[in-house]
Amino acid sequence: MAAKIPATVVTGFLGAGKTTLIRHMLQNAQGKRIALIINEFGDLGVDGDILKGCGVETCTADDIVELSNGCICCTVADDFIPTMEQLLARDPQPDHIVIETSGLALPQPLIRAFNWPGISTKVTVDGVITVVDGRAVHDGQFAHNVAAVDAQRAQDENLDHETPLSELFEDQIAAADMIVINKSDLLEPAEVEALLARLKSESRIGVQVVKASMGALPVDVLLGQGIGAESDLESRHEIHHHHHHHDDEGDHHDHDHEHEHGHDEFESFIVIRGEVSDAPSFKAQVADVIRAHNILRLKGFVAIENKPMRMTLQAVGPRVDSYFDQPFAGPRETKLVVIGEAGLDQEAITKALQA
Repeated sequence: MAAKIPATVVTGFLGAGKTTLIRHMLQNAQGKRIALIINEFGDLGVDGDILKGCGVETCTADDIVELSNGCICCTVADDFIPTMEQLLARDPQPDHIVIETSGLALPQPLIRAFNWPGISTKVTVDGVITVVDGRAVHDGQFAHNVAAVDAQRAQDENLDHETPLSELFEDQIAAADMIVINKSDLLEPAEVEALLARLKSESRIGVQVVKASMGALPVDVLLGQGIGAESDLESRHEIHHHHHHHDDEGDHHDHDHEHEHGHDEFESFIVIRGEVSDAPSFKAQVADVIRAHNILRLKGFVAIENKPMRMTLQAVGPRVDSYFDQPFAGPRETKLVVIGEAGLDQEAITKALQA
C-alpha cells in the first residue's frame, strides 16, 4: 500500500511570520514537491501573490490553492475535501502538502477533517506548527498589530468575536507539535530563553519549541515530523468549542531588518558506529541521548546483529520510530544524522550514541 502523503498545518496570528516561514521552506525544499493550501480572508490575497512570486520549480503557481470563501473549518465538506482530492489526484502527487491557516481559526476541526473517508487512507497530518511573534508575545500582546488581527476577525461572520486573543493563543499552543518563536532577533538572548521556557511549560509534553529569525528554519526540521495528529485529537484539548476563526497573514512587519540569517542557528553532524546487539535497548538509548541534549531530529540506519535488513530509525524529539527497509548494500554499519540548534555538544552526543 502506498505511504500516506504527509500534510503540515501552519497556524499563528496575522503578522507572526507564517508566510515568511513558508516562503523560506519553498525556496529550500531540497527537491521536495510541496503543494500549498492557503486559507485566506477578505482582501488578504497578498499571501498567495508573495508565494507565487517565489519562482521555485518545486512549487509552481499550480501547486498553490487559495481557499478564500471563509474559514476552512466551516467549509470542510465544500472546500477543503474537494481541494485535497484534487491535489491527491495529481500525477506526480505532491511529496508534502502544507496548509497555511489563520490563528483565528481553531486547528482542531481541520485536523479532524483528515479522518474523512477517502482522505484518511491517503494523507496524514505530519504535524501542526504554530508560529508566534516572539517580540509581541514577550510584550504580552500576542500579535504585532492587535488592531489588524481584530479587523481581520471582524471580516468573517462565522467567527466568534468575543473570545479574547489570549484564549485563541492558548488554543494554538494546545494544538501545536512544534512552536516557532519568530523574530527572535528582536529580543535579548535572556528574553528569548525566558520565552522558550514559558512556551515549553504551556505546551504538551514533547512539543518542540524553536527560535527563528525571518522564518529561516531548515526544511528537515519543519517537515517529516510523522505525528499523525488526526488520530491524537484528545490531547489537543480545545479550550472552547464554539466557532471563532478567521484568516491570515501577509507578514506586514517592516523588512528593513531583513538580514538573512541562513541556518547558522542550526547544525547537523553524523555519528557512525558498528552493529547494535539489541534494537529496543538501542532505541531507548537514543531517546535518552535526545532528552539529555535537546536534539530536534535524529535519523539514519542501524545495523542490528544477525539481521540482514538495515533498520531505518527516525526520531522527532524523544519519540523514536523504526522499521526494517532493505538489505545493506554497503558496509554493515550504523550511521545517524543528528540535527539540533547550534551549540550541540557533538563530542558528548557521539560518545553517548557509540556507547
